Amino acid sequence: MHDPAELYELDPALAEVPEGLHLVAGLTGFADAGSGVSQLGSYLLGTLDSEVVATFDADILLDYRARRPIIYFDQDHLTDYQPATLKLYLAYDELRQPFLLLSGFEPDFQWERFTQAVLGLIDRLKVKSVTWVHAIPMPVPHTRPIGVTVSGNRADLIETMSIWKPHTQVPANALHLLEYRLQQSSYPIAGFILLIPHYLADTEYPAAAITALDSISAATSLIFPTDRLRQEDREFIANIDEQVAGNPELGKLVGTLEERHDSYMEDNQLRSPLTDQDGELPSADEIAAELENFLAFRRHGDEENGPTIG
Repeated sequence: MHDPAELYELDPALAEVPEGLHLVAGLTGFADAGSGVSQLGSYLLGTLDSEVVATFDADILLDYRARRPIIYFDQDHLTDYQPATLKLYLAYDELRQPFLLLSGFEPDFQWERFTQAVLGLIDRLKVKSVTWVHAIPMPVPHTRPIGVTVSGNRADLIETMSIWKPHTQVPANALHLLEYRLQQSSYPIAGFILLIPHYLADTEYPAAAITALDSISAATSLIFPTDRLRQEDREFIANIDEQVAGNPELGKLVGTLEERHDSYMEDNQLRSPLTDQDGELPSADEIAAELENFLAFRRHGDEENGPTIG
């Protein structure tokens, strides 16, 4: 194996990274249902303060013919070439707590070498824990909270959050391999699989990003701003509900999925997603305030264009 450190170029900002930070990861390119991972990366980098710590070599890791970069044709000349990137960032949450973010494309080549490169950075920066996210389509309804399956060795998270614990073979991605190697060395690692309604898998589903952020917060105690995403999700769901109401076949599908979901959750030992951390239901005043916020957003939002079920 060639030197894994040759896969990336370090930035001077590396000197500013304190030891013992949490590492959050999400790579695009495989089974990104609801665009959960791509939304997560763009939202964090577009909302939080961050700076590049390391840049991975796309010419070595990326299959350009399978995932062609975008370039703009401006009448008679080319502009705005947008190559795929894979970078490690030093970022700061809403409370200015620092953490590391690995975001960008999933490598097509040299997974073992890439994994060793990331493990080397984890060791060099004395990372406290690793948390990563991906999203898969599942036969679940959009009218229920998005569930997650948790993998890794964080028993507390698995016990309290994982609603589906299958025995099955799955197509691996690069972060599965990283998790596998970290687990072999008993390093704190948690992978969150978002279970996205299959009929929304090809949309940009805001709830997927919200669930990803909430899962990362549960694993790391990092705090992220989600108000804009939650407003976008209310608008998204209103449009989906309108489409379902106007299509008897979709309505029947959603109703069947609701019955199966509720039957499964009756036997699930996790606390109800309707309750708070203390197991209490929201008060009537809290529900009314939430409804008022939703209606205010609907009145003032742009309702001309909405999502389409794929």
